[in-house]
Amino acid sequence: MPANLPPQYIALKRQFEISRDIDEKIELLEEMLAIMPKHKGTNKLLGENRSKLAALRKEAARSKSSKRRRHDDYHIPKQGAAQVIIIGFPNVGKSQILVRLTHAETEVAPYPFTTGKPVVGMMPYEDISIQLIDTSPISEDYIDPHLPELVRRAELILLIADIGSDETLEQIEVVTTKLAESRIKLIADEDSYDEEFICKKTILVANKEDLEESKERLDILRELFSQKFPIFTISAETGRGLEELKRQIFQALKIIRIYTKAVGRKADLNDPVILKSGSTVLDAAAEIHKEFFENLKFAKIWGDGKNKYDGQQVSRDHPLEDGNIVEFHIAE
Repeated sequence: MPANLPPQYIALKRQFEISRDIDEKIELLEEMLAIMPKHKGTNKLLGENRSKLAALRKEAARSKSSKRRRHDDYHIPKQGAAQVIIIGFPNVGKSQILVRLTHAETEVAPYPFTTGKPVVGMMPYEDISIQLIDTSPISEDYIDPHLPELVRRAELILLIADIGSDETLEQIEVVTTKLAESRIKLIADEDSYDEEFICKKTILVANKEDLEESKERLDILRELFSQKFPIFTISAETGRGLEELKRQIFQALKIIRIYTKAVGRKADLNDPVILKSGSTVLDAAAEIHKEFFENLKFAKIWGDGKNKYDGQQVSRDHPLEDGNIVEFHIAE
């Protein structure tokens, strides 16, 4: 049976092969394992990848590769449901967006290069949190050498454009060109594939829509970039569009929330399990506990936002939807 590996897996594998950082290789391999399909055709590859992961973790422990150094500023462990990176030209409003969405403490000032190293904040969205990371700006003359590594690890990129500036288009060109020099391509759809680049799904956030002439610049932006990225308009200054931007981020991540239920008890609705869209009951079991994954017989599920299920028994391979409540039944 063929493996039928998705394009995202092939791109991650290529990055894994060229990486020389143990921690990065571990994270890449973990993501490869998470997205690879589970069937007879991938059983051998699944075993090989798990063996590689175990060996890398032992090597990391021996070498103490996580010791503190300058690089650690850019080696930020994922927290919450996903990791989203904010990038852009100097003075486009990145830091203000982070503060507005997460209430993180960072300097916001009307002059460039306020952010010298990554600043992390947690963005609440309904019953989950999403990690946002503001980064040092990218200019014609400089890109922090550690920034591309952080971008490669992220699940989504927010490219901030200043539609209050006459140089909006030039600023976007500078950012995308600098990242391309590190073999990173910003794209609209994560299913896109390019043999020469690591493709990263991106939302183009048009900031400062409250300023004069912003509408005219936004029209030009949409004309030139609407085929390359989804474009979303906000004003970090007034707060307009920020709640909708949260929803756009959640949808772009293509994740689902699953709630667990023990037999004979009420569902735990306070701590959802986060999975990739398209995940199955077996994927959820693997995320929760090794024993569930190895001994799962079947599951019962409730709800999908449309009350489609009401305790229906489903197989291990049944696809899950956002909002499902799952009750696992394992072999005794």
